[in-house]
Amino acid sequence: MAFSTQDNDEVLSEINVTPLVDVMLVLLVVFIVTAPLLTNAIPINLPKTDSVAPVEQKDPLVVSIDDQGKVFINKDEVEAGLLEFNLQAAKAKDPEVRVQLQADNGVNYGEVARAMASIERAGITKLSVITAK
Repeated sequence: MAFSTQDNDEVLSEINVTPLVDVMLVLLVVFIVTAPLLTNAIPINLPKTDSVAPVEQKDPLVVSIDDQGKVFINKDEVEAGLLEFNLQAAKAKDPEVRVQLQADNGVNYGEVARAMASIERAGITKLSVITAK
């Protein structure tokens, strides 16, 4: 190992790797100790059950607005002013009715907002807004 003296004004340009090796060895020991702990699972005997069929869900009511502003309920054209009345009738038939709202990209947002307000006034709380990726 080279020591500098008062007579020599040279800068020591060697990198001391001993601290780096010390840190790496400590990290290696930490990983060696913790790796087996991460792979061990707690053995549990889970209860056995019979397979259960999923709950049958009815198809949602689809409210669509095309690029000309026409409103459709499940592909049946409806006058925009009667949308709320038709939705109230659907809610009377099925209190758990779900509604999907889809609107053309070129539709004015005001039309979409009016449709959403009609859905809310009809008392429907389950609303999905359908968009494209």
